Amino acid sequence: MGVYNVHERVLPVSGAEAGLLLDGLSGAGDRLWPRADWPPMRLDGPLAPGASGGHGPVRYTVAAYVPGRWVRFAFHGPRGFDGFHEYTVHPLAPDRALLRHTLAMRARGWARLTWPLAFRSLHDAVLEDSLDRAERACAGTVGRPARWNRYVRLLRRLVR
Repeated sequence: MGVYNVHERVLPVSGAEAGLLLDGLSGAGDRLWPRADWPPMRLDGPLAPGASGGHGPVRYTVAAYVPGRWVRFAFHGPRGFDGFHEYTVHPLAPDRALLRHTLAMRARGWARLTWPLAFRSLHDAVLEDSLDRAERACAGTVGRPARWNRYVRLLRRLVR
C-alpha cells in the first residue's frame, strides 16, 4: 500500500528564518516538534546524517540534511514502514516561506492495517500541531489552530 501524505503552512517570515525551525529539531530549544503533547523527537546526536532516533514507536535515521532547507528521516520502525518523512522550507517572498512535511512510504505486512487504523490519524494530528508551533514561533499566534477529533482523542487514551 503506497502512502503519500503532505502537510504545509505558509509562515510570515523569510525562508532563512523558517529554516531555523528545522535546524532546531530534536534539540533543547526545538520550536517545531510539539513535545508537550506528543512523544518528543529524540536523536542520538546532533541533527546530522546518520543520527538515529524517533518519537514514540516511530524510529528513523537522518538520511539527509541541508541546514535551513531540508531534513529527511528514513524509517526503520515500526516494521512495515518502508520510506521516509521530511520537512522542507520553500521561500515564497522576502517575508513568506512555506514549511512542508511530507511522508512517503510503502506500508507492508501489519502496517497495511496499523497505518489506516491508528498511525494516519495520529500522524495528521501531530503534524498539524507541529505546524501550529511553527506558526506561533514565527507570528506569535496561530490563525486557525488544529483541533484533535474524537478518534485521535480516543487513540491517545488507548495508548496511555
